Amino acid sequence: MNFVDRLLTIVITATITSAIWIVAGGSLIENATADSQREATRPAEAAPSPSPSETASGVADAATDAPDAGTLDTSEVSAPSDEQARQLMIPVKNIRASDLTDTFSDSRAGGQRLHEAIDIMAPKGTSVVAAAPGTVEKLYRSDAGGLTIYVRSNDRETIHYYAHLDEYAQGLKEGQKIRRGQRLGTVGSSGNASEEAPHLHFAILQTSADAEWWEPANAVNPYPLLTRR
Repeated sequence: MNFVDRLLTIVITATITSAIWIVAGGSLIENATADSQREATRPAEAAPSPSPSETASGVADAATDAPDAGTLDTSEVSAPSDEQARQLMIPVKNIRASDLTDTFSDSRAGGQRLHEAIDIMAPKGTSVVAAAPGTVEKLYRSDAGGLTIYVRSNDRETIHYYAHLDEYAQGLKEGQKIRRGQRLGTVGSSGNASEEAPHLHFAILQTSADAEWWEPANAVNPYPLLTRR
């Protein structure tokens, strides 16, 4: 076989091999994008992220005990400023600083998690008032917290969480601007609170301005802020 014949054979062989790979590759791509294969080849499409409505219950319940770990948030979150601390008032009528007990670090669920809030004991029906001005972000009922209120501060970086209420104040609604000391509802035992020990579960959550009310946040101990200690 002369040189020309050998060169022609090589070119024909390479052309046929390329054609086979093109056809086979196209078939593999088509199968990979088929609906029947998406669950195996595209897990992100097969399992979309949950919506806020699907996650709200779990997060709201966790706020009464201890928030579950969430995704990493790179926004800087800081403790309340001195000015914000001075604005705080005890959110239950006729309760003095000396009546408060620091239950922030108490264990819950047999030591599995921290309380990360304080319980302000008071008779059922005692008025609950806003600890600071802000906006009613959410009125929510959960299995753990019962009747709850999420109030976001004017700078949107702090959420005050009120739980175990017996009832909401008449006319209270989401999106409503409230002033410091405004009546929000009454002390109760809704949710998982004992009927024999009505109280307000009060938490301060530091968050970022663009975070939703149900997203994980950093809990701050209200006790030293309310007692000025």
